[in-house]
Amino acid sequence: MPLWVFFFVILTLSSSSHCSPPPPLTLRMRRYADAIFTNSYRKVLGQLSARKLLQDIMSRQQGESNQERGARARLGRQVDGMWAEQKQMELESILVALLQKHSRNSQG
Repeated sequence: MPLWVFFFVILTLSSSSHCSPPPPLTLRMRRYADAIFTNSYRKVLGQLSARKLLQDIMSRQQGESNQERGARARLGRQVDGMWAEQKQMELESILVALLQKHSRNSQG
């Protein structure tokens, strides 16, 4: 027997032993339903993940804008406080000058 015939017989026997009959219709339908469910479930999970990511991004942006507004408000209060101190010092110096002028006029 030629060698190629021997390999052909072995391949035929080994391939036929690995071939199994198709699964019953109910098993195939169950697998099909499982596949549909799995695909739908993955889509829903993907949408939920995308929604959560979007909410996180939006909350970060909102937090940053709130921080910016807070920083502007603090800066505004600091500027207002500095302006008020400056005006108070100017008023005090004017008052001191007026009092000195008044005391000189009343003495002389």
